[in-house]
Amino acid sequence: MNFSVYWQHADAVSKTLYFVLLAMSIATWTIFVLRLMGTRQLKQVAYTRLADALNKLKAKFSPLSFEQRKAVAEQALLRQIAAEKANAEKGVSVLGTIASIAPFVGLFGTVWGIFHALVAVGKSGQAGLAQVATPVGEALIMTGLGLAVAIPAVLAYNICVRFNRTLSNELQDQAHSLLIDTMLQQDSTAQKVDVKTSSDSLVGGQV
Repeated sequence: MNFSVYWQHADAVSKTLYFVLLAMSIATWTIFVLRLMGTRQLKQVAYTRLADALNKLKAKFSPLSFEQRKAVAEQALLRQIAAEKANAEKGVSVLGTIASIAPFVGLFGTVWGIFHALVAVGKSGQAGLAQVATPVGEALIMTGLGLAVAIPAVLAYNICVRFNRTLSNELQDQAHSLLIDTMLQQDSTAQKVDVKTSSDSLVGGQV
């Protein structure tokens, strides 16, 4: 049974389920391709935003103690990491939803096709191949369509989750590096200011 025969014999419910699965498939591949294309760019942008988040605070560090500067910097980095994770997870929940419900949409189409087969048998009073071939064929097609949508969605979801986990670890490492560099620079600057102040006091005392 080819697709044209299936489409001619399919009713409104079967056609609706077909378009639902088609929309799910298009959404899956669109989200997955966009995620793959934006992977490297998202990582570089996230690194830049982490650095910018700290640079905006450097001017406000001077009146704070070392522990206070460290706490403020950590909170700023954690907030930026959370924002980048939220950006990276856009669309991933849609993939998970499609992977979960697509088999059941196909299963509903299968049940609907079997129901048509039973109705055909009941009307004819004979359980012959001619009565059940078309409805059972519809049921098998819907089963195949459900799996064809669900399997790529599951794979795409797992790949995106793996990427997000890797990105989260890399952002944590980058944040630690930025925090260490910032604290060392601030500490060095504070020591220079203290030394200069001590020198000025010593010179003033001698005079």
